[in-house]
Amino acid sequence: MRIWKLPTIPLLLDGFIVVFLLLNSSLQTNGSGNNNETDRLALLEFKNRISSDPDGALKSWNDSDHFCNWFGVACDLLPSQRVTSLDLHGQNLVGTLSPHVANLTSLRYINLTENSFRGEIPQTLGNLLQLQCLDLRFNSFEGEIPTNLTRCSQLKYLLLEANNLWGSIPAEIGSLSKLEFLRVGNNNLTGWLPPSLGNLSLLVNFGATYNNLTGTIPESFGLLSRLASINLGCNQLFGSVPLSLFNISSIKSFAIAWNHLRGRLPESMDHTMPNLQQFAISRNEFFATIPDSICNVSRLKLVNMNRNDFVGKVPTCLGKLTGLTTLDMAKNNLGSNSTGDFAFLESLSNCSQLKRVGISSNNFGGPLPEFLGNLSTMLTALYIGDNQVTGVIPAGLVNLFNLADLELSYNYLTSIIPNIGQISNLQRLSLNGNQFLGQIPSSIGNLSRLSELHISQNKLQGNIPPSIGNCLQLSTLDISENRIMGAIPGELMSLSSLSILLNLSNNLLTGNLPAEIGKLKNVNKLDISNNQLKGEIPSTIGSCSSLEYLYMQGNSFDAVIPPALSSLKGLQELDLSRNNLEGEIPEGLLQIRLQSLNLSFNNLRGEVPSKGAIAHACIVSLSGNPMLCGGTPEFHLPKCPNKTTKNRRPPKLKLTVITVSTSLSALVLVMIGLLLSGKTRRSNKHIHRGEDLLVDDFVKLSYTAIHEATNGYSLETLIGSGGISTVYKGKLEQMRAPVAIKVFNLQQKKAYKRLVVECKIMRNIRHRNLVKILSYCSSTDNRGNAFGALVYEFVDNGSLDKWLHCSNDGTKTTYHHLSLLQRLNIARDVAAALYYLHDLSGMSIVHCSLKPSNVLLDHDMVAHVSDLGLGRILSSPCQTNTASTIGLSGMVGYAAPEYGTGSTASKEGDVYSYGILLLEILSGKRPTDEMFKDGVNIRDSCKAALPSKLSMLIDSSMLVSGKTYGIDKKVEECLISLLELGVKCSADAPKERMKMAEVTRKLHTIRSTFLATSV
Repeated sequence: MRIWKLPTIPLLLDGFIVVFLLLNSSLQTNGSGNNNETDRLALLEFKNRISSDPDGALKSWNDSDHFCNWFGVACDLLPSQRVTSLDLHGQNLVGTLSPHVANLTSLRYINLTENSFRGEIPQTLGNLLQLQCLDLRFNSFEGEIPTNLTRCSQLKYLLLEANNLWGSIPAEIGSLSKLEFLRVGNNNLTGWLPPSLGNLSLLVNFGATYNNLTGTIPESFGLLSRLASINLGCNQLFGSVPLSLFNISSIKSFAIAWNHLRGRLPESMDHTMPNLQQFAISRNEFFATIPDSICNVSRLKLVNMNRNDFVGKVPTCLGKLTGLTTLDMAKNNLGSNSTGDFAFLESLSNCSQLKRVGISSNNFGGPLPEFLGNLSTMLTALYIGDNQVTGVIPAGLVNLFNLADLELSYNYLTSIIPNIGQISNLQRLSLNGNQFLGQIPSSIGNLSRLSELHISQNKLQGNIPPSIGNCLQLSTLDISENRIMGAIPGELMSLSSLSILLNLSNNLLTGNLPAEIGKLKNVNKLDISNNQLKGEIPSTIGSCSSLEYLYMQGNSFDAVIPPALSSLKGLQELDLSRNNLEGEIPEGLLQIRLQSLNLSFNNLRGEVPSKGAIAHACIVSLSGNPMLCGGTPEFHLPKCPNKTTKNRRPPKLKLTVITVSTSLSALVLVMIGLLLSGKTRRSNKHIHRGEDLLVDDFVKLSYTAIHEATNGYSLETLIGSGGISTVYKGKLEQMRAPVAIKVFNLQQKKAYKRLVVECKIMRNIRHRNLVKILSYCSSTDNRGNAFGALVYEFVDNGSLDKWLHCSNDGTKTTYHHLSLLQRLNIARDVAAALYYLHDLSGMSIVHCSLKPSNVLLDHDMVAHVSDLGLGRILSSPCQTNTASTIGLSGMVGYAAPEYGTGSTASKEGDVYSYGILLLEILSGKRPTDEMFKDGVNIRDSCKAALPSKLSMLIDSSMLVSGKTYGIDKKVEECLISLLELGVKCSADAPKERMKMAEVTRKLHTIRSTFLATSV
């Protein structure tokens, strides 16, 4: 009888015992009948506990035949005929394991793997004193590992992995002196590894992966002199790996990945681990250089050491490992950003079996060497992304004809994309985030197996080649943020294989949207925003039945919104803003339970219903459509005229304060002109009585109205104050909801400049994650002094700073219960606002004052970035700096390092502030916290915590359990990804920081992955 994936265990008695039994059969005859009946009844009791037997495995278990002939049952020789083996693996049985199995006292072998047994493992199994193998893998057993199993002194194989067992590994298992295989992985085990396991001198294979084990690896494990395989991956183990474990010469497979283990690799690996074939230590904290001795471990086939802290050069002798199939060193600090970093790749050409090479996210620099094309023709995956690679893609790369996955993203590669269509087996190509020029090569159409193509964030021009329609397996295409022009080819829109993403956004595409779009029946996300597309939206779009995310904003689409959109019942987010759409909103569209609907800045008209899905104003934006009316109060729309006058030609509207956001552009243009015309007059008379700062589209408020709205600027209405302005919560007669009134202290020298800047920036910006201006006041107060105020929407949940931190007296408040998802959403909202300011507003704006107190949360916990008074408008979208420096007041810990040396304001500076903000959101610690001292800042601490010391910094209040140890793996992955993002954004060198466009995409991916796992 065999054990699945394990060496065969002999089931027949050896010759000596057989002869002994035959010679003594007459002595056993009298007792065999009773024992036979006991075994039969035990088997029937086993059958009684089975609630489902879909394959009829136990159909033969009846009195029509002797039980030794029943399926899955084996007995010893006559005359005793005792049951020695029970093998029902893979029979889809459902039920519990009967404790009466213990009555089969001659049982040596139990294999019930790959069934659906549930309940606890009976303690009575400890009575099976002859048991040699217990294989219960891949079931749903619960409870603790029975300590009574340690009475089975003959046990050689104890295989319990892939169940739902909890508790600790019993220390008593260390007394099973004959144990050779111990497999308890893929359970919910906790506690420390018992040192007593070091007593298992015959142990060959030990696996405890995918549990929640903690503590250190016991020194006693070094006594396991026959150990060939050890797998402790995906736990919470910490500390150093005992050197004695590296000295077990019999080890072939050494896997301790995804823990918190640290230390250096031994210099003498070639002598102490000569038989090593698989070496997996990824996602730990190993540091220092990779020893050259690893090159002499001649049997190595797999080396996986990604996500550690290795530094320096990669040994150039790796070519000695001629049997190497996988080399993964990604996400370390290898390389020196200089020519010569890739020298080790030349030696790898000797590794003829090499299939996967991963060196992404390191510090490798210089050009890719020509000998890259000399690597093994068996190579299927090559990952070099997120380094400092310059130059061009070597022409010889096309020699790697078996390459299926090529990842070169986020480097500094330039020139044209070569004729990569010769790599006919390519399935995934990622070249995004480089500086490629020229056109998308038409030879990509030769890649008939291509499923993912990522070439966004480059400088590509020309048209989309129609040949891309030949990629009939393409599921993801992202060519966003280039300079692609011309019409969208119908061949592309006919690719029904597109099922995940089609992103053509932020290009220069023109013409109509092809009617072939209706053939994209399987696509989940479609983004054609911010192009120059025009004409009607084809009604065929209603056939895209799998669409969940549709972004068409920032084009010139006209005519009506096609009612066919109402057919997209699974749609989650729809953005049609900033087009020229007209007519009424289709009634069916208003009934879809969208998470986000943005129809702002079109020419829509008609009544907005106050019921149905659209009534959820927190997820709908309708501003910039002056002909709309009705809806809920949150929309701030005028009431609709009576039905009797419905068909009359609508009179010219007088826009009141409730429609103020629709005319913000014109309003601020006038204000800026008037303000700047008097900018040389610094006396308190630079704003005169009766001078209109804003045009009539906004109702100009009097000083008296502001005074009354704030109850005479009482302390009860005070929200916050600074040297330049004071913010009050007020209630105006003209507005239904409370407002935030920002009163500028124009006696201060800088206040007037702040007012000018804030108004100038607000001229054309409109975004759901920016606080909206509603009205203004320019007048004099009751003492004749110049008075200026801006009225904003009131964001009622206060600032992010209050939600992240304790009150001044140190007590806990309701502000301390942001979940991980809420924090992720806030991070996404803030990133979206910055991305808009930097790249999509058309003005290239930098905020210059991003910190938690300037992030406000509304009643749905949507984040709104506020306070643009320190902002800067760059002279052109391509410019990254402006001529003026910024002050650091109030920005200690958030201001980019270069600002301290007088550097000019920049987008990179905003990215730095965002990175620090993100780290604060995750850690719950201000960058000025007292724990950050002696030259160590919040970024250094978070970077040091990655990936294995999350418990040191993560704010435990965001987790459901409130504990940072034993958290779900998917939650851990999300936290690691977010921390890595924060660390990258807050890099000391500006050029090393990410762009906000990249940040928003990364956050979208992180959020989608997090939600997809149903955590």
